[in-house]
Amino acid sequence: MGSTRLSVRISADPAPRLDKALSRDVPVEASLSRTRLAKLIEAGEVTLNGAVTTDPKARVEEGDIVEITVPVAEESHIGPEEIPLEVVYEDVDLIVINKPAGMVVHPAPGTPTGTLVNALLHHCGADLSGVGGEKRPGIVHRIDKETSGLLVVAKSDRAHHGLAKQFEKHTVERYYLAVVYGTPDANDPRLRGVRGVSFESGNIMRITTQLARHKHDRQKQAVYFTGGRHAVTRARIVETFGAPVVATLVECWLETGRTHQIRVHMAHAGHSLIGDPTYGNKRKLPKGALSQAGVDAISGFARQALHAAVLGFEHPVSGEMMRFEAALPQDMAELMDDLRLPSK
Repeated sequence: MGSTRLSVRISADPAPRLDKALSRDVPVEASLSRTRLAKLIEAGEVTLNGAVTTDPKARVEEGDIVEITVPVAEESHIGPEEIPLEVVYEDVDLIVINKPAGMVVHPAPGTPTGTLVNALLHHCGADLSGVGGEKRPGIVHRIDKETSGLLVVAKSDRAHHGLAKQFEKHTVERYYLAVVYGTPDANDPRLRGVRGVSFESGNIMRITTQLARHKHDRQKQAVYFTGGRHAVTRARIVETFGAPVVATLVECWLETGRTHQIRVHMAHAGHSLIGDPTYGNKRKLPKGALSQAGVDAISGFARQALHAAVLGFEHPVSGEMMRFEAALPQDMAELMDDLRLPSK
């Protein structure tokens, strides 16, 4: 497989333990995160002053010499595929993609090919420096197959570690646009009786619950108030459609990032996403509230009307604050155009 050897001299005022000291002193271009360094230590690939150590917590001092053997990153078992990608931004450490609806992010038993990872392996090729010892893209977050929009993917181990930490701490800025049934307005007395739903200033709906797998359908998530994982979603009205209002474009942002979070939370509040086959249901619309084109657009919309529109984070290597926006895809833009048409 081959390997490279890296020699590091511990500089002044090191952290007391080996893995932390190395994460500071290893050159940035080595693309080795603290997690990766700890695994190399445990695998016996590191010597401290000439002696092999397998303890990431081993004490170090200024002037110690550390030798690290880094196996060359193995080729991924996932095959590259020439699939078009809309690249919003790319550098040596990461890539930001505007994913189309219908594309799965990572291969799984039901979808072994045609995924974003397959496409990235072809697109990035030799530029992948290795994540966890394997030449593969580092997936730090996902959006559902039928949700469109922005994703950031790591190309190096150091970027993967830094991005994952930001997602874990919930410091990444993520805004979604969704078209929902009804309108989540603080003046609606029904919403005052929905557990977990409250309103903040500016007519911003806040949904706070626990989320976990559905007890009877393991493919779904469900709202709970004990157990599960803490989840918070906020939503504000952007534009309403119909007279009376039958649909609303809402901007949602996540304080946490759980599987299907927006879809589950909006359905819990009684405002499921148009087109959502799992958490939504087609509703009988008030006669004359929309044009026939609007009615047909709602009934014929083939996926959940959800788009990851804004993504902001700190670059895990340079420290630069980065923010990206992706316009609505054609299907959602056309849906809204039809909803805006006056009824006769």
